[in-house]
Amino acid sequence: MLRVLLVDDHRIVLEGLRALVSEHSDLEVVGVACDGATAIELTRQLRPDVVVMDITMPGMNGIEATRRIVAEFPRTRVLILSMESERRFVLEVLKTGAHGYLLKDCSQDELVSAIRHVAGGEPYLGPRITEMIIRAYMERIPDDTLLTHTLLSLREREVLQLIAAGKSTKEIAFAFGVSLKTIETQRHSIMKKLNLYSVAELTKYAIREGLTPLR
Repeated sequence: MLRVLLVDDHRIVLEGLRALVSEHSDLEVVGVACDGATAIELTRQLRPDVVVMDITMPGMNGIEATRRIVAEFPRTRVLILSMESERRFVLEVLKTGAHGYLLKDCSQDELVSAIRHVAGGEPYLGPRITEMIIRAYMERIPDDTLLTHTLLSLREREVLQLIAAGKSTKEIAFAFGVSLKTIETQRHSIMKKLNLYSVAELTKYAIREGLTPLR
């Protein structure tokens, strides 16, 4: 029995996916989540074999959630199920260590097959995603539009996420239970590491790196 966690910010989609997956005797839906932060917490509690993850969600989106799940729970596989087909999103998600990527127009059989594949340790890409990756390789399209998130520590990424969300220094300090000076120091460190010196530039970077909702 494969344990599956479903993550999507639309309840009707979650219920449809739950019904679809539950039709198969070898698959068990152990939980559902509507945002990235909840997905991480449920992964920690339930230890699913596969997380079926949307990308565009409020709060922490699927890119950052996938990055953290892959890092913290190496035995859990993440299968992206999204409407996002733009190359920059696909490449960024694959950089996080996601084990598969499907578009939401896939068939029921393909989704179930993909869940089984990634659970068995095999990568799975939908036909359109595979075509995109091959085309990018053949055309040698440079991937210089994405900046590496590894410049920042986990706490710095969390601070950056709140800055991009429009939170003030005081609000961020309260959220983490630290002093204003601590947050100011961390913000200065973020700016210095990224060579970005305005909130607008930081926000643009955060969106590009998947640290904020995409829309």
